[in-house]
Amino acid sequence: MQVPLLDLKAQYQTIRDKCIKVTQEIYESQYFILGPYVEQLEQEIAAYCSTKYAVGVSSGTDALLLSLMAAEIGHGDRVITTPYTFFATAGSISRRGAIPVFVDIEPDTYNISPKEIEAVIAGMSEGERKTLKAIMPVHLYGQCADMDAIKNIADENHLVVIEDAAQAIGSEYKKRRAGSLGDFGCFSFFPSKNLGGFGDGGIVTTNSNDLYEKLKILRVHGGHPKYYHQKIGGNFRLDALQAAIVSIKLAHLDGWTAARQENAKRYKSLFKEAGLSAIVKCPAEKENRHIYNQFIIAVENKRDELKQHLIDNGVGCEIYYPVPLHLQDCFADLGYSPGAFPVSEFAAEHTLALPVYPELADEQIAYVVDQIKIFF
Repeated sequence: MQVPLLDLKAQYQTIRDKCIKVTQEIYESQYFILGPYVEQLEQEIAAYCSTKYAVGVSSGTDALLLSLMAAEIGHGDRVITTPYTFFATAGSISRRGAIPVFVDIEPDTYNISPKEIEAVIAGMSEGERKTLKAIMPVHLYGQCADMDAIKNIADENHLVVIEDAAQAIGSEYKKRRAGSLGDFGCFSFFPSKNLGGFGDGGIVTTNSNDLYEKLKILRVHGGHPKYYHQKIGGNFRLDALQAAIVSIKLAHLDGWTAARQENAKRYKSLFKEAGLSAIVKCPAEKENRHIYNQFIIAVENKRDELKQHLIDNGVGCEIYYPVPLHLQDCFADLGYSPGAFPVSEFAAEHTLALPVYPELADEQIAYVVDQIKIFF
């Protein structure tokens, strides 16, 4: 049996006619960048995330970069974040000339640990504290970080909070949506995300009118009005085509999320029935709405061998992420060494993502669990 890690073709068949219709409309209009389709999506995403505003941008990475620019974070400033995430999180900080300050994660959710944030701040010199400007938590795999604790720390230290919610659209923390919990919420519409386009795209959410206006101006090279520049921005505009496709998919998102949640439940039930609970650690649902952008298991031993066994038997799987950011060559100048963040390093060495996409059939999930049982 073949079980891909993700099957976007199956998803496309459910919305094909709408996609073809709207793309033809865009071709006829010749209005390809920003415009009414982007404005419509911005309104829809703001409503979905329970925020006042949303600004469509060119990618999830650019959503992070633009938010840092709007927060006026730059050379020599420090931003606390996690080393266990996709590269763009810390990469966007470094691109602003700022300094990523890594903090270890919680072992159950893989999200940044508020206790470790407090410990890192307490250990800073007076000079370092003066340059500390923001916290960038990541809602990893579709589950929100502990935002009340993080926001309290930020408020006490006068820090901006930029949510990296690239994998978490629709996830909730105490019944509040990702993207509404900090000063900025940054989302990705990369095709493999729960809500993906037909190429790159992203969006920034905020509840601040002042930040909203800054984001819009910085998105178009800092020009306002056109050709008049008081600020240096960038080209972060969202294509009309991507906005239109994402808008179509947004209407289906809650149904797809429910299917992912059911698939996660089935995995957990089958692992228990198969007697694998002591061997396979399933995701913890700490918050009330985990959207399962990925379904991550952890195994004590032979993760890489298990991955190869699954691939050899037709099961798609992936390691998110094999090298924590503090051990990446490009961040060597930050001075971290192996062992600095043991929970992140353990996760990098022992976790594996299994298929969880909405169209996954029950027999496919059962096959994946059977193959894991056969291996162990």
